[in-house]
Amino acid sequence: MMKYLKPIILLLLTLSCEYTFGQAKKYILVLAKAEKKMLVLDYTTLNKIAAIPVGDDPHEVVTTPDGALAYVSVPVMNNHGHEIDVLDLKTLQPLKVIDTRPFYIPHGLVYQPGKLWFTAQGSKSVAVDNTTTDKIEQVFGTGQDFTHLLSVSKSGKRFYTTNVESGTLSIYEQKTLPPYLPPTGVLPANAKPRTEWRQTLVPVGVGAEGFDIDKEEHELWTARPDGKIVVVDLNQQKIKKTIDTHVTGLHRLKITPDEKTVCVVSVKTGELLYYNKKSYQLEQKEHVGQGAGIFMDAASNRMFISCTPNNYVSVIDLISRKVIQKLEVGRPDGITAVEVF
Repeated sequence: MMKYLKPIILLLLTLSCEYTFGQAKKYILVLAKAEKKMLVLDYTTLNKIAAIPVGDDPHEVVTTPDGALAYVSVPVMNNHGHEIDVLDLKTLQPLKVIDTRPFYIPHGLVYQPGKLWFTAQGSKSVAVDNTTTDKIEQVFGTGQDFTHLLSVSKSGKRFYTTNVESGTLSIYEQKTLPPYLPPTGVLPANAKPRTEWRQTLVPVGVGAEGFDIDKEEHELWTARPDGKIVVVDLNQQKIKKTIDTHVTGLHRLKITPDEKTVCVVSVKTGELLYYNKKSYQLEQKEHVGQGAGIFMDAASNRMFISCTPNNYVSVIDLISRKVIQKLEVGRPDGITAVEVF
């Protein structure tokens, strides 16, 4: 009997090892400005696994869908920064640096297959880097000051960015337009409709920076340091509602995964506000730390708030709305989760 069991046990052990080593690894990634590192944390325990060197003053981080790479923006705002760092998440080592010149002060990031979108604050624009050729393949000028954060629709045919010092929201759309009518008033014989990008500016107020969009792209919420929350109707492309929170220093906000609540944090007072997305009413207010960034992790129902001035990250359970952990990090900023296959 044993002679039959032995090869079966060996086979089971082999399959078990292959399954274990073939499993994806899951991390929480946190940028630490003070350390000039990207911290790699165990997804469940939040224990530190690695610290990958990045450039001075890292701000935002995005990853590829397969978890192979992370892109980190390094604005260095006072020195005309032009660096986006590329990190290998399989080896947990720096891979290369993208030089964004002539587009300066890269900040907001969005990754789509083969394309890295980024805002260039110093150049009043949004640019698209071809990640295969490492060349800028498209540029959109906003003509606005401090073009900061960025969101791109799944189709890639619409994007949104806040222009903090101009007090505007840019809505860029790819539209099909009629043939251009020359001054003669007569269309050429071969005239055809054209596809071009068009920008609409919505005045949301000076200082509006952090924003989030619902899944159907019907509403965009943004916040200003004077304590106002502005809700934009994206179909009408105009302001739908302005809410006075009476809390100054509002900086970033995010919509919860169930889309019922909007969480807004103040980098000045350290208060976290929970607003009902449907009724626009305040549900709850808690002191969690001076938040400069928010990441919602739908898989674990956790919210991560990078409290940059306080040198810690507050981890909040979205069900109980209680702080369940505080992670000591030197001036934390961008946070995301990643699964490395």
